[in-house]
Amino acid sequence: MSTVPELAELKTAIAGQSAAPDTEPFRRHVGQISRQSSVFFAGTVFTTGLGYVFRVYLARVLGAEALGLYALGMTIVGFWGIFNAFGLPQSAVRFVSTYTGTAQLNHLRSFLWRGTAVLLIGNCVLGGIFVWSGPSIALRFYHTPALTRYLYFFVLIMFLGALTGFFAQVLAGYKNVTRRTLITNFVGTPVTMLLTVVLLFMGAGLRGYLLAQVLSSVVVLLLLVWTIWKVTPPQARLWTGSWARMDSEVVAFSSTVLGIGILEFCLAQADKVLIGYYLNAREVGIYAIAAAVVGFVPIALQSVNQIFSPTIADLHGRGERELLQRLFQTLTKWILGLTLPLATFVIIFAAPLMRFFGADFQSGWPILVVGTVAQLVNCGVGSVGYLLLMSGNQGRLIKVQASGGILMLVLSSLLIPLWGIVGAGVAAAVVNVVTNAWCLREVRSSLRLSPYNASYFRLLPPFLATAVTLLALKLFVPFLQPGWAFILLSLFLGYCVFLGVALVVGLNGDDQLIAMAIWTRARGSFQQIVMERS
Repeated sequence: MSTVPELAELKTAIAGQSAAPDTEPFRRHVGQISRQSSVFFAGTVFTTGLGYVFRVYLARVLGAEALGLYALGMTIVGFWGIFNAFGLPQSAVRFVSTYTGTAQLNHLRSFLWRGTAVLLIGNCVLGGIFVWSGPSIALRFYHTPALTRYLYFFVLIMFLGALTGFFAQVLAGYKNVTRRTLITNFVGTPVTMLLTVVLLFMGAGLRGYLLAQVLSSVVVLLLLVWTIWKVTPPQARLWTGSWARMDSEVVAFSSTVLGIGILEFCLAQADKVLIGYYLNAREVGIYAIAAAVVGFVPIALQSVNQIFSPTIADLHGRGERELLQRLFQTLTKWILGLTLPLATFVIIFAAPLMRFFGADFQSGWPILVVGTVAQLVNCGVGSVGYLLLMSGNQGRLIKVQASGGILMLVLSSLLIPLWGIVGAGVAAAVVNVVTNAWCLREVRSSLRLSPYNASYFRLLPPFLATAVTLLALKLFVPFLQPGWAFILLSLFLGYCVFLGVALVVGLNGDDQLIAMAIWTRARGSFQQIVMERS
C-alpha cells in the first residue's frame, strides 16, 4: 500500500521535477560516481572496441574449431578458477580498504603476504590436478583429443590469472581504480593483441594465441606488483618475522564469495560445457563468439556497478534509504537509456555483425537477438545483485543464483539436443531474465527499493525513433552493406537520434544533474587534451 509521501514523490516525478528537495547529497554522489567510473568506462569502451575487431581477426585466422578448443579449455580454467582464488580477490577490495583506513598495518601486511602465499601454494596444487585430470576431461567428457595438446598453456593462464586478479583487486582496495584500469585495459589488452598478431603471422596458430596471453599476463602481473609496492605503506611492505593471523571475518567473507563463485560458474559456463558435451568444438567456437558480443551490451551497467557498489554499502550502513532509492532509480534509468540504442542496433544488425567473423559464424545470429533481449532486462533492473550483496542480504543472492544454476543445467540439457547452440542461447537468456527479476523482487522485499518511476515513460519516444531509424537504414540502404563504415555509422546515428529525441522530450531534475556531471567531465577532458596539444 502506498503511503502519502510515496504518492507525493510519484506526483513530483510525473511533473518532471526532482523527487527530493535536498539535491546536494545526490549531486555529490552523482559527481563521485561519474568521475570514478569515467576511467573504467573509457577502459571498457577501449577494450570493447578493440576486442570486437580483434575477435573478428581471430575468427578469420584461427577458425571456429580452434576458437572452440580455446573456449573448451577456458571452461576447465573457469572450473578450477572457482577454487584457485579462494575468494581472496573480492576480500581484498573490502579489507585492504578497511585496514588502510584504520591504520591496521600489521593486519594489512598479513593479508597481503598470507594471501599471496595461499594463492601461490594453492595454484601449484591445483595446477597439478589440472594436468592430471585434463586429458580425461578432454577425451571422455568433451570427446576432443586435440584439446590435450594445449593443457599446459591453460594451466599457466589459470595460475597467472589468479595472481593478477588478486593484485588488481588489491589496487581497488586502495581506491586506485584508475591505475588498475590503465594496467589491465590500456596495457594488458594491446600487449595481448600485438603479441597474438606477431605469433599468428609466424604461423604459431592457437599455441601462439595462448602464449600471447601468458606473456601479457606476466607483464600485467609485474606492473600490478610494482604499483602495489609503491602505494602500500612502508610499514606493511616487508615481512618482519611475524604475521598477524587473518581475521575470522576475512575467512568467513572469502568462504561466502567462494560459494557464490561456484554458482556463478554454473550460470556463466554451463552452456559452453554442455555444448562441448553434446555437440563439438566448432559449435562451441560459434557460440563463444556470439556470447562475447552479447557480453558487450551491458557496458553501462558494468561501469556504474564498479563505483555504485561501495556507495550502496555506505548509504545502507548510514540508513540513508531515500538517497539510495533516488540514486537507484536515476542510475538505472540512465543505464537503460544508454543501453537501448546499442541493444537495438545489435538486434537489428545481428546477422551482419556475425558475418564479419566469417561465413561459419553467421549461424550464431539468433543467439545475439535472444541474448541481447535478456541483457536489456539485466540493465533494466539495475544493480540489484550488488544491492543484495552490499546490504548484508547475500543469503538471498545465493538462493537466487543457486536456483538459477539448477535452471541453467536443466534447460541447457533439454534445449541443446533439440536446437543446438540456439537452444543454449535461449536457456541462458531465460535464466538471465528469471534471476534478474527474482533479484529485483528480493530487493523490493528486503530493502523496500524500486528502480521505477513515471519518468521511465520518457524513454519510449527516443527508443521508438531509434528503432525506426535503424530499421530504415538496414532495409532501404542495402547498397552500403555489409561494411564497417556503414555499421559504425548506423550505431552512431542510432545514438544521435536517441539522445536528440530524449532532449526534446525533456529531462527531469535528477536527469539534468547527471547530464551536467557527464558534460562537465567530458568538457574538462577535452580542454585538457587541447591544452596538452597546444
